Amino acid sequence: MKAKNIFLFAFVVLCFSYAANAQRGVRIGYIDMEYILESVPEYKESETQLEGKVQRWKADIEKKQKAIDQMKLNLANERVLLTKELIEEREEEIQILEEEMIKYQQDRFGPNGDLMIQRRQLVQPIQDQVFNIVQEIAVNKKYDFIFDKSADVVMLFAAERNDISDQVVRSINRSNKRKEATNKKEKREIEKRDELSEEEETAVSEREEAAEAKKDERERLMEERRRVRDSIREARRIEFEQRRQQLLDERQRRKDSILQARSGGGAPPAAGGNGNGNGGGV
Repeated sequence: MKAKNIFLFAFVVLCFSYAANAQRGVRIGYIDMEYILESVPEYKESETQLEGKVQRWKADIEKKQKAIDQMKLNLANERVLLTKELIEEREEEIQILEEEMIKYQQDRFGPNGDLMIQRRQLVQPIQDQVFNIVQEIAVNKKYDFIFDKSADVVMLFAAERNDISDQVVRSINRSNKRKEATNKKEKREIEKRDELSEEEETAVSEREEAAEAKKDERERLMEERRRVRDSIREARRIEFEQRRQQLLDERQRRKDSILQARSGGGAPPAAGGNGNGNGGGV
């Protein structure tokens, strides 16, 4: 029998034993650590940064592997032209590069590599915070047992009413807000939220979510109005520019026509003249 199944069996026996001796029913809660981590913005941001490093490490390994593969191909194509010493030298060089690549892989993705170390550094502070919050919730809400749904313990059934993951997330968020509070008013508001019961907290959160949704909808409508307004302004600007260009083009055509007439036939005769410069005199 696997260790986790033995643990589960002992856990169930303990629960029944406790229920038989206690005057009230056993109260069991659970958390989903994966869900909690995904709900903490700081963790998600750090996870994104770590994923960027992982992709760069993978690209480096792929680049090294391609270089090694190319060297092997070149050696295979040129083997008949090389001396035994040169072949051995090339093979030794390839072997050195392969060993360096394997070491690079171990340093980055091995059991004690950078990825595992940085993941532990990323998760450990949040896990410690979750552990402390779970202790507080267990004492305040009088839970008898709380365990992690995402751990190795097999969960045959879990009633949703026993899931305290959201409580843990709210506590983490409140803790972060307390750190970010810049004045006494903000701190008092956070302290008032801490005094609310679970039902009151849920009701307040729902009202806040509804208000946030309305705010988002208003911002969406305002953005849509701005977009339409800007579109109308842009259309008018384009129309004005086109009309202005037409006027400039028309003015230029008239100017070109006058210059062409002057350069072709000279200045037009004065009014009342006979064309020989006498001004009409006898």
